[in-house]
This record gives sequence, structure tokens and C-alpha cells, in this order.
Amino acid sequence: MVKVEFESMKAIHSVTPDFAPKPIAYGPYDSLPDTYFFLCEFREMVDDQLPEPEEFTRKLATLHQKSQSPTGKFGFHTTTYAGNLPQMVEWEDSWEVFFAKSLRHALDLEMQAKGPDPELDALVPILFETVIPRLLRPLETEGRSVKPSLVHGDLWYANSGVDVETEGSLIFDACCFYAHNEYEFGQWKPSCNRFDDKYVKAYHQRVNRSAPEEDYDGRIDLYKLRFNTHVSALFFDNQTLREQVLSDIRDLVSRYGNPAQQTRL
Repeated sequence: MVKVEFESMKAIHSVTPDFAPKPIAYGPYDSLPDTYFFLCEFREMVDDQLPEPEEFTRKLATLHQKSQSPTGKFGFHTTTYAGNLPQMVEWEDSWEVFFAKSLRHALDLEMQAKGPDPELDALVPILFETVIPRLLRPLETEGRSVKPSLVHGDLWYANSGVDVETEGSLIFDACCFYAHNEYEFGQWKPSCNRFDDKYVKAYHQRVNRSAPEEDYDGRIDLYKLRFNTHVSALFFDNQTLREQVLSDIRDLVSRYGNPAQQTRL
């Protein structure tokens, strides 16, 4: 976990050095068994202050647009962790394939943590066989393509701050991989986040929504499900989070789960 924190922050800093503290080193303690450190540049931050939307999203857009996947694919060169649980980040050519594997992995972790559920058993096949192709396949057909962009991977407001000295925005505590840039905003949808519509609007003043634009809201809700599923797996004793996952899937299946909709692909 310490290694991938270092690798993630190194990747961000290499593209946008003014957006992240510089990572310096990681490794094991000599004198304490099973204890590890991550060392980075110290940046004092303003207490409990959100970054300004325009400046923050300008830097985020730069990270997404300037970053280049070393393989040209979606994924990351080492397994990254959100919390203490691993993410699926194996390289894939297709964003649809990568996302489906990532979500399947998160659902497997969630079911290991919370146990089986008959409604999940009924809904999940529709999610993978109909909803995901319906929302993600159009991104990569009819001449369209998705650029693999470096994403923070867990960009909620508590992983951001404002530098006391420069007054510029900072991000930290990343679990990166190369993804569809809009994936980042799935983490902005849950009610616990404070990056509201002002931030989304400011970002899209610089970066257009991917085509087809009419699927944008559905894609973001699908990405939100991926985040909510991983969080439910992390907090295994919180049953409310399982209910949120079920609610997300019900909603997506009701909107996009009709096989007849596949004709548009």
C-alpha cells in the first residue's frame, strides 16, 4: 500500500508538479517489523478549505489531458489500493472491458465483506450484459475513442487542500490508474462529497463531455456505482452501504437494462 501511494503520487507529480506534493521515498522501518513509511514534501494547508473551483479544475483538466499511458492502454503498472483493498488495474485496450473487470472485482470484494444477496444475484447479470455495454460501448464505436487519462482514483474533497503559501490547490492520497477522464467524477456524486455542480461545470468549460453527450449522466452514475461498491466492501459492518449499492444498480437497470436498447449500438 505504501509503495503504490508513492507510485501514484509520483505519476501525478510528474505531469502536474504544482498539483501534488513531491514524493521522496518509501520503504520499511529498520527497527520496527511490519512497519512502513511514505515520505513526501511538506506542504502546509489551510484548515478545512475547499479549493477554488476554477483553479482546481484547471489543474485537474491538465492532469487528465497531458498524461499519457505508458502502454497506450487503461490500467496501471502496479496494483493500487483504495483504503486497504486492492483495485483491478490490469492493462486493457478497451475502456468498456477494463471498467467491467474493475467493477466485477469491486463487487466480488463487496460480496465477500457483506455476504450474498438474492436481489444482487438477479440484477448483476443485467448490469454486466446490458447496462455496461449500453453506456460504455458507444464511447469506442462509430469512430469514437477514449484517451487513457491518469486519474487520481479517489478524489473526494478530503483528499484535496489549499496550500498556505501559494494559495493553490493540492491533491494527495491517490490510488491512480489510466481511465476515462469522466471516471473521476463518479466520486463526486455521493452525498458525502463537497465537489458540487460548480466544480463539474468549471471542468467542462475546459474539457468537453465525451460523445455521445446524452449518455453522460448515465455514465457518471455507473462510475458512482463503482466507488460506492468499493466503499461498501471497505466498511463491511455498515449495511446501509449495501443498500446504496443495490439502489444504484436498481436505478441503472431501470434506465438502461432493456435489451431492446442495445439496438442503438
